[in-house]
Amino acid sequence: MQVIFWGVRGSLSAPLTAQQVQSKIAAIVQRITPSDIADADARQYFLSRLPDWLYGTVGGNTACTQLITDSGSHIILDAGTGLRELGMAPSMQSVSEWHLFLSHYHWDHIQGLPFFAPAYNPNTIIHIYGPQADLHNILSGQMSSPYFPVTFDGSFTKNITFHPLNDGDTFELRNVIVSCRKMFHPGGSFAYSFEEKNKKFVYATDVELKGDVCCTGDENDFFTSADMLIFDAQYTELEADQKRNWGHSAFGNVIDFAGRRGVKNVYLFHHDPAYNDKKLHAMFEAARKYIIASQKNIAVHLAAEGLMVTV
Repeated sequence: MQVIFWGVRGSLSAPLTAQQVQSKIAAIVQRITPSDIADADARQYFLSRLPDWLYGTVGGNTACTQLITDSGSHIILDAGTGLRELGMAPSMQSVSEWHLFLSHYHWDHIQGLPFFAPAYNPNTIIHIYGPQADLHNILSGQMSSPYFPVTFDGSFTKNITFHPLNDGDTFELRNVIVSCRKMFHPGGSFAYSFEEKNKKFVYATDVELKGDVCCTGDENDFFTSADMLIFDAQYTELEADQKRNWGHSAFGNVIDFAGRRGVKNVYLFHHDPAYNDKKLHAMFEAARKYIIASQKNIAVHLAAEGLMVTV
């Protein structure tokens, strides 16, 4: 299985501002010495040693992650603004069938759907899965007047099938075992587990950990021994304490939660739109140091746009 991040922000998109770009440039210039610009090799070496928060960006699009299974299925997890980037990617133009899993229906998880170019191709086949609800009315509502210039029914492919899901459902999707569980979040949010060829990938965004608990019922080993876990880590510990019942978690609690369940790799996700690249990477470094100090047998990663991971 291969996982690609197309959008990693929560709440609303957060593009780089002119001030943020200028701050990056200023910080880079301050690091330059005469030897760093002596020739092309020196310049390239200088750039290679810059910290990630300076040389790149985590990205500003809201939640959208792609899972490409070994059996060839293209699965999309949430339809945030990152979905537009996915639909425009040259490598995705030959894909004719998509499986879209929605965690819930807050704006930041559905607002990219009207801009998903493949949906306007009459030959495209789309399967949409989500928590039990009238999926058609929810998704078509944001494409009705006065919110959007074209309609869901009038413009999208007719080859769309809706699959309402219930908490605890398990089913097979082309040799992949899919399960869902309802998480703690205002209005509810579904986490999804995908198992193929003895590999397990779990996507759990918009979830608030309450101690060591993330849902009302028994997890039934939902997270146990996951090879890769994407988990909501929007807040620092202080902010999570100040924003109880807002539906999001702190990175330290996420690491503890994942470590107790034998998760191999956890990816911090659903980044706060108020956090710039420097703060996000500082939180990431703090998470790495926390793992070392607590001697946990788990690897932590920072979800960023464009990141590709083989499970």
